[in-house]
Amino acid sequence: MTIPKLRVARPTDNLPALLPFYCAGLGLQQLTAFTAHNGFDGIMLGHPQAPYHLEFTHQPGHRVGRAPTADNLLVFYLPDAAEWQAAVQRMVAAGFAPVPAYNPYWDQLGLTFEDSDGYRVVLQQAAWEL
Repeated sequence: MTIPKLRVARPTDNLPALLPFYCAGLGLQQLTAFTAHNGFDGIMLGHPQAPYHLEFTHQPGHRVGRAPTADNLLVFYLPDAAEWQAAVQRMVAAGFAPVPAYNPYWDQLGLTFEDSDGYRVVLQQAAWEL
């Protein structure tokens, strides 16, 4: 059975402003970029072997604004304490301080960070179990 790959796509008003957060902070790599593709510029970020990546697009002349709520989240589960601490330190070293989670659940085992568009990423020190 083939496991689908996941692309999370989101528009932004400022592509360059997102790169420090997602690359220097989260440690993602720029996998590809495009300019003026059907009227859109964009970047895809992730890890080459991961089954997911993030796509950020910008349509010149079109304003999308900030995140609609503080509860728009991407959650990365990092069960290993040393890996979680390294991820938190990378975010802080890149200039991003944790913010209080909108839902206090995420503050119990994780830390929340906000990108330049107001979207939030949780680094959760837990295993993902259903």
